[in-house]
Amino acid sequence: MESLSEMSLQFSQLSMFPIFDGAHYLASVMAAREQPGAVEVSRRSPMACWFSAMLHCFGGGILSSLMLAEPPILFLSNGTNILLASVIWYLVYYFPSDLFYNCTSFLPLKVIIAALKEVTRTWKILSGVTHAHSHFKDAWLVMIAIGWTKAAGGGLISNFEQLVRGVWKPESNELLKMSYPVKISLVGAVLFTLQHGQYLPISRNDLMLFYTMFLIVTKVTMMLTRSSTSPFQPIETPLGRLLFGCPCDPTEVKEKVAASPDVKAKLSRQPEEKNSTNENIRKRPTKKAD
Repeated sequence: MESLSEMSLQFSQLSMFPIFDGAHYLASVMAAREQPGAVEVSRRSPMACWFSAMLHCFGGGILSSLMLAEPPILFLSNGTNILLASVIWYLVYYFPSDLFYNCTSFLPLKVIIAALKEVTRTWKILSGVTHAHSHFKDAWLVMIAIGWTKAAGGGLISNFEQLVRGVWKPESNELLKMSYPVKISLVGAVLFTLQHGQYLPISRNDLMLFYTMFLIVTKVTMMLTRSSTSPFQPIETPLGRLLFGCPCDPTEVKEKVAASPDVKAKLSRQPEEKNSTNENIRKRPTKKAD
């Protein structure tokens, strides 16, 4: 137990800059480049491409600042981090022959980068919870919201990031269909908020260590198995049926919609309407040529 406590203490004292922050920026910029049309935007408007990449890198700080009525451009005050993220952005998009992007896309290296990025997620959640507590004492919902947005802000403002690239896809809103990073960030925000209020029988250092290890193992497993299914899916489906009575599977939703009486009646009227329209066209008098 002493060795575990000592390990968790040393882990909690890790410095995020530059290795972990650099991995976060690299993974975020690579994710931005992999969006449809992102490469074309980089050739057409480098400024829009840079701003889109910065939203991926610092979206959590921007959104949490807006929620706390702080300047949304506060992230620009850290010139060192902006410079590091900008250098990584340039290398990913404009390195000759895409050599840098192709090397970092190599699966073993990509797995290491993703694992290092997950470490920063824990620090972002913790900093968001403590920052919210300094503004609102023991306001649980505020602490959860800020910790959540701090770690998953890049995904939560994805619609605004798409607008920067000239794309509008409201159906891709993260609140309509949460991705795994957004879900796990919400779970982490709840856990760290409970620990901050001393409602969890675990120290902060131990929680940081266990939560980060869970993040790394889950992320690496999903990447190696090439699985996009959330690990929470086996829990989400029965809970969704029990609490809300809704099928969580989109195919089931489509089947229910197609089987509804209104849809059936509409589909049955379509052939009749089509036949009557064709009959009217046949009965129209044709003009005779003079």
